[in-house]
Amino acid sequence: MQASAIRELSEDELSSKETELRESIFRFQLRRGTNQLESSAALGAARRDLARVKTIKNERARRGEKS
Repeated sequence: MQASAIRELSEDELSSKETELRESIFRFQLRRGTNQLESSAALGAARRDLARVKTIKNERARRGEKS
């Protein structure tokens, strides 16, 4: 997911996206631990997306935005 698409999300949508990404990273890590992970690139992509979401939430918090 690109940063421009993430910036268009509301605060509630960002929070739900963060939760969703955390859960998917957890599932990827479980599958990696049991050698059932087909693509390690998916784990990396989910981590990067989570970092983008957290960065944008932090930017908004620093500016005092609520949108």
